Order: sequence, then structure tokens, then C-alpha cells
Amino acid sequence: MSRVLGLVPLLALASSIALVGQERPTGQGFSFRSGANLINVTATVTDEHGRFVPGLTADDFEVYEDGQRVAIAQFETERVPVSLGIALDTSGSMVGDKIEAARAALDRFLFDLLGPQDEVFLFRFDSQPRLVEGWTEDRRAVSRAVATVKPSGGTAMYDTVAQAVPLAQAGTRRKKALVVISDGQDTSSRTEVDELRQLIRETEVLVYAIGIDASGDPGVRYDRTPAAPAGPPARPRDLPVPTAFPGQKPVVSKTAPPPPPPAPTPAPRRRSAARGADRVDPDALRAITDDSGGRTEVIVSHRDLDPATAGIADELSRQYFIGYSSSAPSDGRWHTIEVRVRSGNYIVRARRGFVAN
Repeated sequence: MSRVLGLVPLLALASSIALVGQERPTGQGFSFRSGANLINVTATVTDEHGRFVPGLTADDFEVYEDGQRVAIAQFETERVPVSLGIALDTSGSMVGDKIEAARAALDRFLFDLLGPQDEVFLFRFDSQPRLVEGWTEDRRAVSRAVATVKPSGGTAMYDTVAQAVPLAQAGTRRKKALVVISDGQDTSSRTEVDELRQLIRETEVLVYAIGIDASGDPGVRYDRTPAAPAGPPARPRDLPVPTAFPGQKPVVSKTAPPPPPPAPTPAPRRRSAARGADRVDPDALRAITDDSGGRTEVIVSHRDLDPATAGIADELSRQYFIGYSSSAPSDGRWHTIEVRVRSGNYIVRARRGFVAN
């Protein structure tokens, strides 16, 4: 009994030390752990030319949940390992130059652009999803699998993403992402866009989509993420107001009235007869990508696949990793997230919210 009583003050001292130690310096930021739900947000910050903005600190950011500012509890600027899923369209329309360009772009992505600690998996899809390689660090195995693909059949893109997102969420690396490459609309899935969007909202997976539209129709225009031109990196202050990425608004300085939280991208109908089943549907792709903090890029030639995939790899290496402690109840509802930079007119693209389960 005397031993037990003697442990009481020691336990109390240990508890107080733990509370003091919750906040501690770690490189350029600090980390925090508590009993509350820690929400992770990956933020991409660019200037008006699409160039990534380096050198920001935790003090440069503000995070809002449901319109209320929250304290940043974790912040990192160094690249973290990525669990990356790849979903490649291998339907009949990808035959010829498109699939050859996809093979070359993915080889460069796998061997030259990913980090040595990253893990990958590969789905291919035609009329149905096919998991070709599960989680692996063996890039050659993935490359060999892509090399043997023979395009045929329809396009079950939504069903594939519905299977790939939970697998990506189960990855062992801190950052989780999925890249979808396709040249047309979904023609074969049972999954609807709104179902898929809800599934993505319940994860931390960054979803990127590259749509190949080689129709050559000059009357159709698509938003496209600006490529980063050559030149010095952007200075972290006093740039002109930029043009937003698709689905995003420019971030204003803290002296301006705060804008309302961004409205979610409306979910489009799963089929669009006006555009035709053989054409990329940017609205459907954005409904899949934008809430996650990823993005959609529509290219007009298979030759643009390499720079498009390289741009995603570069982005994954230059993002800010932010965490905050949420007090949202486990109500199963969508809670909005908005990330701002306190000064300087930048574009911030990040996860738009989370479902509190």
C-alpha cells in the first residue's frame, strides 16, 4: 500500500511533464498530440504564375474549421514519404500513341520523380477495375505490368477510384495520394459521382486526375493548371492577385474581410450525352479531385502526359503539411476547412473539409 501511495506524486509529475511537452520544436515547426481528433491538411501554395511558394512557416498560415479559426498544432515543410496509387485507363480508346505515352510518363514518374521511400500500387481499368500491383516499393514490377497492358473494352473509372481510394488511405506513408489517368468519360461503372465524392471526403487521400482530350475541337476550352515557368522561385510577399486554380479562389491578406468558406464543387450527372461518351468530362473529374486538395488537368495531346505527371510529382514534393486539433463532434457531418496565408496574395489549395465519424 505504501508503494502505491508513493507512486501517486510521481504519476502526477509525469502527467504535468506530458502536458508541457505536447508542444515542442521539430525543425521548422512543432508537433502536438492530444485526445482530440487531429486533422491533417496538405496545402499547396502558389503564386500567380503557378510557381510554388517556398519558405513559409506556421505563423504565415491561418486555418479555419466551419468558419472558426483553429490553432495549428503540427507543421512541416520537408517532403514526407508518399503512399501513391496509380489508376490507368486501359480501355480501347487508349490504344496506340496514348498508351505508349502513358508507359513512358509513368516510367519517368516511377524511376526519376518519386522518392526512394515512397510506395505505390497500380490499378488498370477497362470495363472493370483490375488491381495489377498492390503496395510495393518495387518500381520495376509496376513498370513491367504497365508494359504488358493491351487496351480494350470500356471505361469503369468511377468503380476503379472507389476501390483505389480506400487502398490509398490504408497506405503506410504519411501522405496519401491517387493519380487517375484517363482519356474519356466513364461508360461502365455502377458507382455514381456523388457516391464517389462522399467516399473521398471521408479520407485524407489527395486525388489528382489527368484527362487526355485529343478531340482537336478548338471551340472547347478547359481550365488547366498553369505550368511552373523557368525562373527564380516566388518571393513570399507582395505579389499581384493571382488567377485561381480550377475551383479555387485567391487568398486575400488578413486586412481584408474574410471570404466565406468555398462552396463544394457541385456533383455533375454521371453521364453527359451532350459531350459524348468518348470525351473527357472536366466537371466530373473536378468533382472527384477538388474536395481532396488535389486537382484536375485536362491535356490536349498524349505528348503532354509526361509534363503533367512530372508536375504532380513536383507538387507532392513541395507541399506544406499542417495538422490541427478539431473539437467537432462525431456527427457524421461534413465540416469545412479553409487554409489561408496571412499576408501576400497567394493561391492556397487544400482539403476542403472532412466528415467527422
